[in-house]
Amino acid sequence: MLEFRPVLLSDKKWADELLALSDFRGCEYTFGNNFCWQNIYDIKICRYKDFYLLKNSNGFFFPAGKGDIAEVISEMGNYCKNEGIPFVFTTMNKLSMLELKEMYGSRAEVSTNPDYYDYIYSYEDLTELKGKKYHAKRNHIARFSDNNWSFEEIDSSNIAECMGMNDEWCRRNNCMGNTDKAEEICAVRVGLQNFEALGYKGGLIRVNGQIQAFSFGEQTNSDTFVVHVEKAFTDFQGAYPMINRQFLLNCVHNAKYVNREEDMGEENLRKAKQSYYPCFMEEKFRIRID
Repeated sequence: MLEFRPVLLSDKKWADELLALSDFRGCEYTFGNNFCWQNIYDIKICRYKDFYLLKNSNGFFFPAGKGDIAEVISEMGNYCKNEGIPFVFTTMNKLSMLELKEMYGSRAEVSTNPDYYDYIYSYEDLTELKGKKYHAKRNHIARFSDNNWSFEEIDSSNIAECMGMNDEWCRRNNCMGNTDKAEEICAVRVGLQNFEALGYKGGLIRVNGQIQAFSFGEQTNSDTFVVHVEKAFTDFQGAYPMINRQFLLNCVHNAKYVNREEDMGEENLRKAKQSYYPCFMEEKFRIRID
């Protein structure tokens, strides 16, 4: 019988090992994401042999790890029967979806929503910003460069300042009047409070000594780094393009791709993510098994 429970920091070592075996690119398949968002999305984990199992309020994630996949899927089905809940898988990639579809045939009802596809970019494109399509980004960065600015990596010496900026960003953007923003700010706070234990990489930018932007994330698979958080004030033109580029240049060195997560159907966020020209989208699928 599977037993799901809350995510603990002490789970990181074995969870990372099993996640690495599957090499999933989706932003949900990172331990940091699971830990920081668990209270908001009711994320629970379970180890079954050499599989890392996840579920949230919407259903299961596809198992990460190695072994008899049919066996573990069957155990998850039995869990749903015992709990009296629908047998649903969510946020899985196309290969995983096809694997489940082959197992269950017409019993598997597949759906998808592009609002939750991850934007995947070339690391080279985001750091070099070459060509006409990035002309506006280069101009914004040039304007920001006219300020008295500096970059530094996030560590124990400046995390408290990042937390202060996170709270101020929340105040300026009326997070308390917007559930999605309020939840995100809470997840960011958890990430900063446990920054070193989660193995995050992060960077910040100051202007005249004051933090104006910060960003952090983690490696999601063998060739992709996922940017979980990017916050900037708009007091100085170009703060967002500058932290985007400087963070990658200074903190991320072994990635071919950068995952900047989904737009959740928000039009302004969609325009911002599209303005960096993703090289492809990481599709996500949902399957309900009857």
